[in-house]
Amino acid sequence: MHKSNVKLLPHFFNYFFPLIIKKLNILITCSQHVEKFFVLKVGKSGEFITFTLSKKLILERFLGNIDAKADAKGRVFVPAAFRKILQTAGEERLVMRRDVFQECLVLYPESIWNEELTQMRARLNKWDPVQQQTFRNFVLETEVLEMDSNGRILISKRYMQAAGIHNEIRFVGMDYTIEIWAKQKLEKPLMSQEEFARNMQKFMGEENK
Repeated sequence: MHKSNVKLLPHFFNYFFPLIIKKLNILITCSQHVEKFFVLKVGKSGEFITFTLSKKLILERFLGNIDAKADAKGRVFVPAAFRKILQTAGEERLVMRRDVFQECLVLYPESIWNEELTQMRARLNKWDPVQQQTFRNFVLETEVLEMDSNGRILISKRYMQAAGIHNEIRFVGMDYTIEIWAKQKLEKPLMSQEEFARNMQKFMGEENK
């Protein structure tokens, strides 16, 4: 392997490299980034180590609430801030499904969707009919989407109806996914401030016990 000046992903370089160097006390003489894999030449002996970089380390979190309007065909512009995050991470396809608990839609970057399925598959026994049916139900009603050249996605009529969307939409950044709501459903708080405070104290306070 020749010495390379290949640009490393900033999140990984800035945070994880110092930890690796400090932990292993190694001298990095060259590095190469190929898709999600990093190959490092370390030490005086020139040994090579390979490790996998999770997509979550290079995909920024989606934050913010942004209103939009769907046209008569169900086409809607993905907010520019969210498009930038997807493009920076090289995410070209999205997976859409109904939320498990709420009357809204969820957009997964394809890599995040794949990680989600991998985790589910590891936890659910495919030889148990109930667990297999649960997994099947989760993946059954999904659609793979790609943004057009203008940054729009097409929401099918069945999904528009399932989420109660007419044309007023609110995009909500939810960590590594994007939720799509009918705007009117979020005009009122999802829970009272008192209930929210109690839940935060209850659930987050458990970490300190």
